[in-house]
Amino acid sequence: MNTIRIATLGGIGALGFALTTGQAVADSADVTLSAVDKAAVFKAAGAVQRKGIWVICDPPPDSGSPASAGATIDTVRDLNGDGRPEAVVSDGGRYCYGHAGTGFQLLSKQANGSWKVITGNNGMPEFLKTKGKDGWPDLSVGGPGFCFPVERWNGKAYALNRFEYEGKRCKPSR
Repeated sequence: MNTIRIATLGGIGALGFALTTGQAVADSADVTLSAVDKAAVFKAAGAVQRKGIWVICDPPPDSGSPASAGATIDTVRDLNGDGRPEAVVSDGGRYCYGHAGTGFQLLSKQANGSWKVITGNNGMPEFLKTKGKDGWPDLSVGGPGFCFPVERWNGKAYALNRFEYEGKRCKPSR
């Protein structure tokens, strides 16, 4: 299984934008998903299989944008300490995700075995050490620029809490 530990990335991202660093959640053991769970994660994220790859957003053929390279499951681990795994599904392409060039969805395995989308956004997720309700880590959403939104779980949804860059509060330019 190819696993990218998004929380440990730093510096300049592959698409040329800075990622926040310094307050990432310490790595916990990654969880290996069965083929059935992988398919369930992709389906819950809204992906469909096309030509053997899972795709969330594929530009129309007449858009001039390249076809999607496919969605990936980047991180699978228990983020909130409830004993069930969460998964981050990422998809790429400027047609679908604008200047960030990538989007993600965070899903959580439910007690009944199904997967549920918790949040999603354009950009790259980074889980921070600070926490919201029920042990969910704060979520920095990286993308172009140097001042990123940090969302906090309020018990029902991730909502904007503050803006940070490299662990320090900032004000986004308007």
